[in-house]
Amino acid sequence: MPTERNKVTIKIPRPLYEKLLVILEGSGYNSVTDFVVYVLRDLVASSVRSEKKVTEKELEEIKQRLKNLGYLG
Repeated sequence: MPTERNKVTIKIPRPLYEKLLVILEGSGYNSVTDFVVYVLRDLVASSVRSEKKVTEKELEEIKQRLKNLGYLG
């Protein structure tokens, strides 16, 4: 079971956070943090399932997806 010592803080822009609050309202996620953890776990799991290293093209696609979501400037 995770403890507070096993967690870190990730900062995102406030406008993105506020948009996510609106989008996630009524979605079943308890918080923006829960949603972000879900998305990141899914991303990691998809990389692990492929059992290969991420190619340069895949890395660029991931960066573009994160940029489209507002995580990268």
